[in-house]
Amino acid sequence: MSTRTPAGFTPTGTIATARDRRRVIFATVVGTTVEWYDFFIYATAVGLVFGQLFFAPLGANSALVAFATVGVSFLFRPLGAFLAGHFGDKYGRKVVLMWTLILMGVATALIGVLPTYEAIGLTAPILLVLLRILQGISAGGEWGGAVLMAVEHAPRPRRGAFGAAPQIGVPLGLLLASGVMALMAMIAPGDAFLEWGWRVPFLLSVVLILVGYYVRRRVEESPVFAELAERKEKARMPIVTLFRKHLLLVVIAALVFAGNNAVGYMTTGGYIQGYATNPDGPLALERGPVLWAVAGSAVTWLLSTLAAGFLSDRIGRRTTYIIGWILQLAGVFTLFPLVNTGDIGLLFAGLAILTIGLGLTYGPQAALYSELFPASIRFSGVSISYAIGGILGGAFAPTIATALVQATGSTMAVTWYLAGMTLIGLVATLVLRDRSGIPLGPDHEAEQSVSPIRGFAKV
Repeated sequence: MSTRTPAGFTPTGTIATARDRRRVIFATVVGTTVEWYDFFIYATAVGLVFGQLFFAPLGANSALVAFATVGVSFLFRPLGAFLAGHFGDKYGRKVVLMWTLILMGVATALIGVLPTYEAIGLTAPILLVLLRILQGISAGGEWGGAVLMAVEHAPRPRRGAFGAAPQIGVPLGLLLASGVMALMAMIAPGDAFLEWGWRVPFLLSVVLILVGYYVRRRVEESPVFAELAERKEKARMPIVTLFRKHLLLVVIAALVFAGNNAVGYMTTGGYIQGYATNPDGPLALERGPVLWAVAGSAVTWLLSTLAAGFLSDRIGRRTTYIIGWILQLAGVFTLFPLVNTGDIGLLFAGLAILTIGLGLTYGPQAALYSELFPASIRFSGVSISYAIGGILGGAFAPTIATALVQATGSTMAVTWYLAGMTLIGLVATLVLRDRSGIPLGPDHEAEQSVSPIRGFAKV
């Protein structure tokens, strides 16, 4: 008997109306865009002002330490993933998404009113780091819930396309963060930007959170979780089960994401922005044009991410990833030669070329991760794999890049570092079997528990 889910049906076999699907897609895009705007606005500010305002006494090391605070939040993503995975597998995807949105918004808005080192001394950077930690906890729980809401509502033949909806929240968040910062650099140029202009994008978060909260409230719970709850088949200790039975899979899935995340954080982590605009650096470009170039590259990233979701429905997640890794590697080797020309047009071209590979190795990730783990522990599996991948990949990528340039005086070492991370992602992908289209509902836990790792029957 065929287990193929007809088009228009959810993974549990329940009919999903076109209106339901549109609402889910809209809610996941809006919610993740708001979340990542809040997360990236911090990284953008680090590259532009936080070194001066919060870490100035450290002198030449102020930029290095400021970028390290970007990475600190990643260390707390697993805590957010553990909490969200536990509660998401026990109480549902929707309730977790509401709380992660609120937590991120409150932390971001408080950064916008935080006094600087000049005003309150050492207390300022301490409070800044604490608020960044709250952002990390929220981000750790957000992604898993958002992708499961999208993928578990999707008809089987369109999981990649549906899963790309929360994925484009990342480039949209970067576009919004860079665009708002660029606008404020025009409205409040020079010293005014340092005094108050940088604060406005953080305070804007309050409005965006209210919009995201309203949209998410109107979405129905994931049909897979609803069926698990109805059957009372929810895992009692999902995280314990995950690590006892699927530890190797978590590590491999994390390495897949790490290969993408390290490269992506050259812009989302604020490194390129800081490198290109550093007044004491080799380029010393103006803030506004650089921010607009990053915003433009976010558009190309969005398009390639969206295209990758659709492509993965046609040729499979694994094949899409392999093509993406090859293109990402090419983008890594063209990035700094173009950026180092000091020409804004070529800087944009370098970022735009890089985003093609980034999109192809990010767009299918929601569907790929969802198809790796059994239904009863899926929230825990995707969230924790994502969080660990973030630590191994993007957490300290800007800090590592800054240290490499300081140590060698050249960006070539950064290029080889990014190339190495790309190859790690490629190898991790090659280890996995393609499970595109595997049933996601609780009726198929036995099939879902068969290892997707080549050479293994069980994880």
